[in-house]
Amino acid sequence: MKTIRLLFALLLLSAMAVKAQTDSLKIDLTQAERLFLTKNYQLLAANYQISQAQAEIITAKLFDNPELSYENLFYNHETKRFFETSFATGQYNAQISQLIKLAGKRKKNIALAETGVKMATHEYADLLRNLRFQLRNTFYKAYYSSQSIQVYRQEITSSEQLLNIYQQQFKMGNVASKDVIRIQSLLINLKSELNSLLNELEDNYKDIKLMCGIEANTKLYLSLNPNQGLGNEVQKTPYVNLLDSAKANRSDYQLAKTGLSYNEANLKLQKAMAIPDVELSLSYDLKGNYPEKYTGIGIRVPIPLFNRNQGEIKKAKIGIEAASTHIQMQEALLANEVYNSYQTALRSEQQYKSIDPQFSNSFDQLMVGVNKNFRERNISLIEFLDFYQSYKESTLQLNQLKFERLSNREEINYVTGSNIFN
Repeated sequence: MKTIRLLFALLLLSAMAVKAQTDSLKIDLTQAERLFLTKNYQLLAANYQISQAQAEIITAKLFDNPELSYENLFYNHETKRFFETSFATGQYNAQISQLIKLAGKRKKNIALAETGVKMATHEYADLLRNLRFQLRNTFYKAYYSSQSIQVYRQEITSSEQLLNIYQQQFKMGNVASKDVIRIQSLLINLKSELNSLLNELEDNYKDIKLMCGIEANTKLYLSLNPNQGLGNEVQKTPYVNLLDSAKANRSDYQLAKTGLSYNEANLKLQKAMAIPDVELSLSYDLKGNYPEKYTGIGIRVPIPLFNRNQGEIKKAKIGIEAASTHIQMQEALLANEVYNSYQTALRSEQQYKSIDPQFSNSFDQLMVGVNKNFRERNISLIEFLDFYQSYKESTLQLNQLKFERLSNREEINYVTGSNIFN
């Protein structure tokens, strides 16, 4: 019995350990992008739209079905019988007809459907571009927010230790109450700021989980390659090259150009629709025509006297003009977005490079000296707290600058539709 209980306990502990593992996930940007490409619901839904557009090509390739009509004598009042088909007392007639489309309507419908597939593909690519930028930008923001949270937690821990010491010294009458209150006030501010940062980080984690198809109750731990996104230098990438890359790779720009092609193909189709189609028929009549057992062939063609599809042709022409205007708007938008992102990235790089690379280490060493001088009573509490505040703000600003540097580079990738900074 003891052995069974021991085995049961071991199994329970193993199950708990497995659950703990499944409830947490350490992930880098490459892994996040891999999950994003396979599990993002928006991408999956957009992919179905491409399949639907491809199905339109199948529909366009189909020929019209032939039509079969049949009429039979219902009731013969002379013989008082129903549905007679005999030559002596019955009567029936049958007809089969086939619509033949002229002016290449079928071919033009296929071309229009194929252009629709291209548009759906560009729409998918543009959605992918937008979501990938959102994922990478959110990942960078969440990572550096988590780094800043560590600074807050370190300062809160140190401040709590300092508060305990001062409260003991206050009871002994060695320090004034204002010093204890000052430390308590600092702690309240730090915890409030930490709570806001944690809420913001949780929102970022939520977005990452949604985009990557990760379970909501999974605890994320983000890791980032120090060289991530720093493969090329912004200054060495000319603006003209970025603009050319945007025109060649931006899916929304390609979508606008394909929209013009779609409207041009639609105009050709609508002009063809103005030409009447021909319907051929073959009929047989037992006794209703002369001669009996009549066999006839027929043709039916609408006369384009009033309706020559004028309205749809005009709409197609207006669609071409609107699509041309949309392309011009996209070109202007594209050029402005690339230029703005490029200038912002240049400023960010300049600001980052103006900081001494050893600044962070030097500041850490300075804080060690500040702690030592405070313990030895060489500096006052106010000076000590001012140093701590400066340390926190400098570290947070440095993390923010690192995030903005990567975010600005990522925005260049986004506005050019390429992967220049990987």
